[in-house]
Formats: sequence, C-alpha cells, structure tokens
Amino acid sequence: MLEVLVTIVIITFGLLGIAGLIASGLKANHSSYARSQASWLANDIIDSMRANRAQASLDPSPYSLAIGAEPAGAGIPLEDMTAWRLKLASALPSGTGSVAVTPNKVTVTVQWDDSRANGGSSTQQLAVETKL
Repeated sequence: MLEVLVTIVIITFGLLGIAGLIASGLKANHSSYARSQASWLANDIIDSMRANRAQASLDPSPYSLAIGAEPAGAGIPLEDMTAWRLKLASALPSGTGSVAVTPNKVTVTVQWDDSRANGGSSTQQLAVETKL
C-alpha cells in the first residue's frame, strides 16, 4: 500500500510539471502570434503607402502619424490610416501604431500589450524601416 501511495505522489508531481510546461507553451504561443500579427500589419500599411506613392511621398506626408494621435487629412491616406488603426486595435491587445515618413525612409512602429505572455506589464514594439 505504501508503494502505491509513493507512486501516486511521484506521478502527481510529474503531471503538475507537465501542466506547467503546457501553460508556459501557451503563453509563448500567444506572444508569437501577436508578434506575427504586428509584422503583418506593419507591412500592410507599407503596401498601402506604396499603392499611393504620390501622396505618401509628399512633404509632409499625409501618412505620418504619431502613436496616440488620430488620423487626419482627407481622401485615401485618411481611409488607409483609419482602417489600419482599426485593424491594429482588433488584432492586438491595446494595439496601436505610428508612421514616420522622411524623404529617404518610412518607419512603421506597431505597439501592443504583451503582459499576458510575459507575466507583467510589458508594452512590446515592432519597428519596420523601408523605402517607398
């Protein structure tokens, strides 16, 4: 009877360890999914800017947008930026982003809350730099 009790205790600790590994794997998977979405969404706005290169290349560019600012302007750039911000908010927890346009490059920054995966308050950012 004692051997059975010891075996049950050993198996219980093993199963608890496996449950911890599964929980850790789920958190890492969620973080990876968010980073993939951020990368896709950063490239999405870059593609929209390339499709409207004439307006995106203006100085100042109607595509320039700071984190926390609302899209302004009119026409296609306003529609692109508004749709992009809505995609960020729906695909990422606390998702937002910014676009900085200079004559030589475009920098797109996507920001989201990854506290669930990292176990604390951690705002993650992904920045993509490219030329139009």
